Amino acid sequence: MTAYVITADQIDLTFQTADGPVHALKGVDLTINQGDFVSFIGPSGCGKTTLLRAIAALEAPTAGRLSVNGMDPDAARRARAYGYVFQAPGLYPWRTIAGNVGLPLEIMGFAKADRAARIARVLDLVDLAGFGGKYPWQLSGGMQQRASIARALAFDADILLMDEPFGALDEIVRDRLNEALLELWRKTGKTIGFVTHSIPEAVYLSTKIVVMSPRPGRITKVIDSPLPTQRPLDIRDTPEFIALAHEVREGLREGHSYD
Repeated sequence: MTAYVITADQIDLTFQTADGPVHALKGVDLTINQGDFVSFIGPSGCGKTTLLRAIAALEAPTAGRLSVNGMDPDAARRARAYGYVFQAPGLYPWRTIAGNVGLPLEIMGFAKADRAARIARVLDLVDLAGFGGKYPWQLSGGMQQRASIARALAFDADILLMDEPFGALDEIVRDRLNEALLELWRKTGKTIGFVTHSIPEAVYLSTKIVVMSPRPGRITKVIDSPLPTQRPLDIRDTPEFIALAHEVREGLREGHSYD
């Protein structure tokens, strides 16, 4: 039986502003299976991040039902069901990398020895072993973002939610981190929700690509990837990859006329 980790049933989300209501999401239906790598892609302002934040209990839907690991999002948050990676690393400059990675563990009351073991393990997972004693300003932007991912992994949640974490990085660094993230996903088997504006990134990383329309954000197409789990960067030159990227691009184009 397929294990549904995240389900959305007719989700609407409206923000009340001084200029009137802003309809961010409308009628969103989605299922994410255990172990899926799901990318959300669509034009700016289409509600990709809003949907991710709703899953993480950072925004509250105005209609519909969300379930995360069989719980409502707020209960899932309290149960530590997911880690969240923001667009910027958000590392405290006065704390070492180990101190930043271990901060959620301190807040959750993990014992010192357990914290140290977990920090060492996740720094190794993101290829930052040996950098725990450094400060954020001593690391490159890509390394800081890897530290942010390590922090989200530290308490070993089954789900990792990532809001365009590589968008501010140059293409070479982004490629390296895409490869590293795929390897981390294969090693851990975690379920990943990933927001991106990049078609090649979405196609390279995902088992499932969720295409969204302009606001109010609707899911206009869900594309299951036929690509193999093992994906070297040069897979992007293959006919299969190019055809999948074309399908995503067409889905985005169709979304502009969605009604």
